[in-house]
Order: sequence, then C-alpha cells, then structure tokens
Amino acid sequence: MKTRDRILECALQLFNQKGEPNVSTMEVANEMGISPGNLYYHFHGKEPLVLGLFERFQNELAPLLDPPADAQLKPEDYWLFLHLIIERMAHYRFLFQDLSNLAGRLPKLAKGIRNLLTALKRTLASLLARLKAAGQLVSDTQALGQLVEQITMTLLFSLDYQRILDREGEVRVVVYQIMMLVAPHLLLPARQATERFALKYLDDID
Repeated sequence: MKTRDRILECALQLFNQKGEPNVSTMEVANEMGISPGNLYYHFHGKEPLVLGLFERFQNELAPLLDPPADAQLKPEDYWLFLHLIIERMAHYRFLFQDLSNLAGRLPKLAKGIRNLLTALKRTLASLLARLKAAGQLVSDTQALGQLVEQITMTLLFSLDYQRILDREGEVRVVVYQIMMLVAPHLLLPARQATERFALKYLDDID
C-alpha cells in the first residue's frame, strides 16, 4: 500500500474512533510512525486529508448510485442496495458524526456532500419509481417525494443517533428502519412480505 493510502487509512481509523475535531495531523503521523514532514508532503494539513477521505468515499459509493437502468431487480435487491450504502457510510462514519459543523468549516466538503445527496435522492426516487411501475407501490408522487426525504435523513443520521444513545451503530437497524418507512406505501402482499423480512433482518443481529 502506498504511503498516501496508508495515511488515509490511519486517519480514517482515528477520525472514526475519536471524532475528526479531536485528531491532529501530528497524531496521525505519530500513529503511523512517520515524520510530520512526510505526512505534509502528501497532505498539506487536515483539510486535504478530510477531502481525500471524502473523495475515496464518493468513489466507493458511485457504483451504487448509478445502477443499470435495465437491471431486473428482485424485492430483496432493494434492501441489499440500501445495506451496501449504509455499510459504506458506517465505514466513513466520522463524516456524519457532526456533519453540519464539518461542512461549515470545509466549503469544498459541503459542496461535495450536497452533490452526493442529490445523486442519492435521484437514485432512491428511481428505485421507488421502479417499484411503482411494477405495481407494488401505491402512493402518489408527492408522498413518494416525502419518502425519499425520510429515507435520506435516516441514512444520514441513524447511525449517529444510535451512537448518541450509547449503542454501537448497527447497519441492520438502519436497514430495518428504512424498510418500515417504505412498507406503508406498498400494496398489502408486498407490505406483509417486507414487514416479515424486516423483522427477520432485525433478528439476525447478534
């Protein structure tokens, strides 16, 4: 692994453990056993380090936000899609632990997050439209627009909400919450199947 990638990985672990505001570049260098000058050669301060991690997060998320338009999706594929997105967010959870303050300090990050949210909501709306076209969703366009907003907020804040309650952030809990948001919008057979699957999803937590 290249030094630049090792720095990013070390910073990610420290940011996730302690929170980004509580970690200095000096601490990252010490944790890696390299000189501050060596770190500075790759990242001229903490802002480029945070932006580098956000760029890596975007790159890992991009394939999920651009699924093939002609893909034939089974009902369980929708929940797998959400699971994979939440896993990526959990891996970069420091970004969402104090999102408003972090974005306020780093305008470039704020712009990137807004673009990411736009892409995420567009993808969610597209997936819900597929469900409606398949005759499984019954809600009107306005209600589905609100559902997209609710899912987005749950994705952004549910892991941190668990942390505030002194629980370990659990990806499956977030998937369960989103499934239960979607369930009331489904026709009865699909709703019952989703609710059963959601409970099983939750029961799988150790």
